[in-house]
Amino acid sequence: MKNYVIGLFIALFSLNAGSICAEESNSLKLWYKKPATRFEEALPLGNGRLGVMTYGRVDDELLNLNEGTFWSGGPTNTNPTPDAIKYLPTVREELFKGHWSEASKVLHHIQGPNSQSYLPIGDLHIRQQFKGEVSNYYRDLDLNTAVSTTRFTVDGVTYSRELFVSAPKQVVVMKLHASKTGALNFEVSGDTQFEGAAIKSISPNEFVLRGQAPYRVNSEARFPIEDVGPHGEKGMRYEYRVKAVATDGTVTTNPFVVVENATDVTLYISIATSFNGYDKRPDTEGVDEDSLTNKYVEGVQNIDYNQLKTEHVADYRKYFSRVSLEIANDTINQPIDVRLNNYANGTNDPGLEQTYFQFGRYLLISCSRPGGTAANLQGLWNIKKRPSWGCNYTTNINLEMNYWPAEELGLSELTEPLLHQIKNLSVTGTQIAKNFYNMSGWAVHHNSDIWALANPVGEHQGDPKWANWAMGSPWLSQHLYEHYRFTQDKNYLKETAYPLMKGAAEFCKDWMIKKDGYYVTAPSTSPENVYLDESGNQGVVTIASAMDREIIWDLLNNLAEASTLLNVDATLREQWINMRDSIYPLQIGKAGNLVEWYKDWKDQDPQHRHVSHLFGLHPGREISPFTTPELAAACKKTLDIRGDGGTGWSKAWKINFQARLLDGNHSYKMLHELLSKSTLPDLFDTHPPFQIDGNFGAISGIGEMLLQSHLGELHLLPALPDAWKDGKVKGLCARGAFVVDIEWRNHLISSAMIVSNNGNECVLRTNRKVSVKGASARSIKKGEYYLTMFKTQKGKTYLIR
Repeated sequence: MKNYVIGLFIALFSLNAGSICAEESNSLKLWYKKPATRFEEALPLGNGRLGVMTYGRVDDELLNLNEGTFWSGGPTNTNPTPDAIKYLPTVREELFKGHWSEASKVLHHIQGPNSQSYLPIGDLHIRQQFKGEVSNYYRDLDLNTAVSTTRFTVDGVTYSRELFVSAPKQVVVMKLHASKTGALNFEVSGDTQFEGAAIKSISPNEFVLRGQAPYRVNSEARFPIEDVGPHGEKGMRYEYRVKAVATDGTVTTNPFVVVENATDVTLYISIATSFNGYDKRPDTEGVDEDSLTNKYVEGVQNIDYNQLKTEHVADYRKYFSRVSLEIANDTINQPIDVRLNNYANGTNDPGLEQTYFQFGRYLLISCSRPGGTAANLQGLWNIKKRPSWGCNYTTNINLEMNYWPAEELGLSELTEPLLHQIKNLSVTGTQIAKNFYNMSGWAVHHNSDIWALANPVGEHQGDPKWANWAMGSPWLSQHLYEHYRFTQDKNYLKETAYPLMKGAAEFCKDWMIKKDGYYVTAPSTSPENVYLDESGNQGVVTIASAMDREIIWDLLNNLAEASTLLNVDATLREQWINMRDSIYPLQIGKAGNLVEWYKDWKDQDPQHRHVSHLFGLHPGREISPFTTPELAAACKKTLDIRGDGGTGWSKAWKINFQARLLDGNHSYKMLHELLSKSTLPDLFDTHPPFQIDGNFGAISGIGEMLLQSHLGELHLLPALPDAWKDGKVKGLCARGAFVVDIEWRNHLISSAMIVSNNGNECVLRTNRKVSVKGASARSIKKGEYYLTMFKTQKGKTYLIR
């Protein structure tokens, strides 16, 4: 359906900036003195399933609506290229001859369809007629409560709108209030970008919009939208309802909601789709979206607004309040967009940095909840029918980066949607490994979607540097094992993580081949880079790229460790260790760099945004200044050559790299670069365009600056920058199931508190000698650090001085 235009006169108003007042307290609030004029200025709210962007407009408020399951398409075809299996030997033959271009051409035959796209549900407009001048305008997003407020005054009447998305009740709730009795007069209308939708009044105070998505919205916009699939399949049905409840005045529908002469009105917005699982057709096997939207509305209509809000805030804060960061007394009383601009122009504003940190945690809480879908390229918030890259799951860095902060920043449960997506991918990926390569295990390539697409994408035309990358299953397996390392849930390890990891290893075992006594991958890419070989030939495909072997090393190393913990598969463990130790070794180039390719070749773009070959430094643990100092130095040199530019998510990864290299000042420089040059007015990260992975990668990097545990030690303040002289952080999580609070003064630890949730031995790494209250500890000096070891009891707290 085309955008529905209301035949309603909208009065012009004058925004008097001089009379704008600031909010009494701006701690952990994104607040502004003017409405949003574009998506990148609007404020996001969500409950893991429902997403809303609010613009805070005065006479035509706009709400963009999203629902996490609303994608084009249906169950994926796991055998889309039946003859693909015969081309891999030819690819390898060309590669071993050094015929890079020929190998790339053949790889087009080992490609299938692109992913489907994540779609917008529609928009709501709240139109009010005003004749007077607007003053005292204010809008905000309160990170402490996940509530957005818009407030302004016209002709002596103050109007306010309060908006939140309830996870307990699965509805969007907005309360509109006028300070003068009977002064609220407005109309609520809805629209969608998809043809064929129907709008209907279903009661005097409620309307519904129903529609059906196209069957295929290819993630590449050059392919046309298809309404019907090759076998008559249709797309997903969707529906949203809007119900208005007023304390006074009148409410009618025409079919949209019209409110007249009211003082307080509460709007309930309910959204649902027919999605019924990744393996069910949404048109013929879908759920009843109409009964769902009705159930959600009925579930709140007899509950007091304040009770709904209190329940919402409590549910949100059970996640949000776990972690706090104080690196400044935030006394700057300015709108966030002004602060961001001033920061980019040199103003010191650590309060903005700590707000950005908590905004990232807010975003993950809002877009990834147990029972929902995994966070996509834009988390949960998309307004485009043809979003960039389909707003899909890009598995060569972006999907993984979305979840880097979850475990360390107190949001472990929010990884459940990712773990569920991995389980689905293991099913489709098993068929892809068999049908494309005649191999065991499960394989995932560059892109995926809600249907667990796992094949090499590209539509037989894609550049193999991204389309044929095949390391998705071992990389995703790292998240499986990291969840265990943080939680120490051995039953989860045994029943969920370990079997899936074994399946990924089976694929890797078949995918690798022996060359000159080493295991190598062939074909192999380094997403999404291009090299120039020793003869000046350009290539994107080779053998044994550093990233491939680092990812596989990580998987085999984790499996060997996990099998020991579970006391199973001793024979397999020996095979995994032998294979791990026989992978083509990492090399240091003539410039002191870590070699990215099979040989020390030049990059076509030396400052390329991807730094894939440093996976072993982060998020892996193969490379460290403590265990492999020469390789760590090569990583440092690589980053020097790559430079500090790149997209938002690229800068975010570099925050983590530099933190793992213990260079807090360079980590901070990258954080400053990201906030100054790659952050939008609403604090969303930009690629460009908006991509949420940079938000999550950046706050992961902040966590890495303050606490690292990947090597089995709790390294307190490993990369503290000079800019953060004093501060404290509470609630950081460490591997081994520890929760850590740290306070520092003058760049040195003054105290710390450690809660042991599993009773493991604790090993601290600090830059000064410490004592442990509540345990018998021993300390040794190792280089410039002290290692302090002590046994812990489950549930006990230990004070570090």
